Amino acid sequence: MILFYYFCSMNKLTTTIYRKQEDLPELDDTNFFHSRRLFQICREVPRQKPYMVVVTDEEGRVVSHLLGIVRYRTFIFPPFLLIHCRVLGEGVYYRDKEYPRDQLFGEMLEALTHLLNTRTLYIEVSNLSQKMTGYRQLKQQQFFPVHWMSIHNSLHSHAPEERITDKLQKRINNARAKGVTTNVVTDEEDFTAFSKLLRKHNLLKPKRYIPDDLFFRGIMESNDGRLFVTKYHNRVIGCAAVVYSEGNAYLWYSAFKRKSFIAVHPDVMTIWDTMQDCYQRSFDHMCFMDVGLPFSKNPFRDFILRFGGKEQSTYRWFRFSIRWVNRLLRWFYRE
Repeated sequence: MILFYYFCSMNKLTTTIYRKQEDLPELDDTNFFHSRRLFQICREVPRQKPYMVVVTDEEGRVVSHLLGIVRYRTFIFPPFLLIHCRVLGEGVYYRDKEYPRDQLFGEMLEALTHLLNTRTLYIEVSNLSQKMTGYRQLKQQQFFPVHWMSIHNSLHSHAPEERITDKLQKRINNARAKGVTTNVVTDEEDFTAFSKLLRKHNLLKPKRYIPDDLFFRGIMESNDGRLFVTKYHNRVIGCAAVVYSEGNAYLWYSAFKRKSFIAVHPDVMTIWDTMQDCYQRSFDHMCFMDVGLPFSKNPFRDFILRFGGKEQSTYRWFRFSIRWVNRLLRWFYRE
């Protein structure tokens, strides 16, 4: 289904928004977050709708594309239903020498915003490659930036063991000696345990969106990611979902039974074994997708930094469809 045609201000370019995979043109799928594969996974998942924005030239060749995912969240308290759109990264670009990326990004963002402005409460753009990527275009579309934190571990220059302290290595060795193991989810029993722990861990975290099991099953059955479970005496004490894109690994979701099994450090072992798997498979970096706001005290950020990663200040951009709310938030987050 083609939802929207938009003629770009750039000469002889056309922006089209697609809702069905069979209508999509041929696309470069090296960026998982804007790929046909993620598009199809989200099409099959309840309470998610993907929108692929594609810019083509006068000969029908794809110049750039960007994937936005609309999510429907239900609550037991008002507002009961929340609809928002998330864009992970700035998209994919094919012909940089002919068409500037910033202008293409602005055109795709404008088309997506125009279509979804009355269909969603807000649109969120996150995980941009650089802090200032698309700054002017996002401002023009009335988005406002919120300071966020990003952490990534380099895996290409040094082994993970070379970046951690002796104290952390000792904890890992002790937990391993007690029988803690981390395995890739391949069967239904482990998948059920993964899903149960992830949902229980995030039950009291309303800001954390957990997709339907079909989403994680799609990752498990593809070559674009892996699910992990950490076990102690056959009991699952940790889990993680990792996806792969453009030579990097991204930790998207994780959960741990830290308090129940404090002596064997489920959080440390899950992150460590997941990182080791990515290192052995020769990925360049392991990126943590949701470290959180840059508070002076951020326990999760401090925990992740213990593995030798680098922190970086970045932005998450938001635009609310309610005009007065958006104006108020733009004023509050002004720079």
